[in-house]
Amino acid sequence: MAAPMMTLAGKVSIVTGAGSGIGWATSVLFAKLGSKLTVTGRNAANLDKVAIVCQDNGSEPLVVVGDLTKEEDNQKLIRKTLEHFGKLDILVNCAGIISHVTIETTSMKAYDTMMNANIRSVFHLTSLAVPHLIESKGNIVNVSSVGGLRAFPGVLTYCMSKSALDQFTRVTSLELAPKGVRVNSINPGVIVTNLQKASGIDDEAYAEFLERSKTAHALGRPGQPDEAANAIAFLASDAATFITGATLPVDGGRHATCPR
Repeated sequence: MAAPMMTLAGKVSIVTGAGSGIGWATSVLFAKLGSKLTVTGRNAANLDKVAIVCQDNGSEPLVVVGDLTKEEDNQKLIRKTLEHFGKLDILVNCAGIISHVTIETTSMKAYDTMMNANIRSVFHLTSLAVPHLIESKGNIVNVSSVGGLRAFPGVLTYCMSKSALDQFTRVTSLELAPKGVRVNSINPGVIVTNLQKASGIDDEAYAEFLERSKTAHALGRPGQPDEAANAIAFLASDAATFITGATLPVDGGRHATCPR
């Protein structure tokens, strides 16, 4: 039997972190694939921009500005999506942050900020979405990191949060499988987005970081947001109906490399 073409026609999706990077690319690709969309993030201007691009590609998204570390904003996001579209089929947990810290340099406040953004918010939003995903026999795609699979010094709390997200993916996939809901993650390597710059590094340091990425990834380069979005769309589509509990590296082979 031939594999189904990758389409999201008729599906209602929420994409978090939609105002930039992987979330932006995913929103645009979902629009091209026919999904009805709710896009969310903290930057209203960026969300308005991605909404225009989505409209140009066939889907007029619902824009919901919010901070996912705030429980009331998560509740508003689910409520507005259901009021507008009447159902929910796909949740893409893409929003996240990174911080360059070690066990010697971070504070408990910084630790809490990382965990709240990268795992607590995902836990809460997913718990709110699950009853509706059970009803639609939908699915969840979490955006983790190669840092959830491998250890990298200097990004301690980030790696911890992403390894927690991977375990969250695996356990929830087992809990929800009997109810017809799939849960998967992608684990990107370095993707050229504003994630690193948002952590506070300057242009020169970022350029050096991208140059080092050429040797850190087996394919000899960092990735692009569209490459991560393609993997998300595959896992969210009916082309992946027998895949759940997966943590899929989208990292140019970085997860398989060893320092030499």
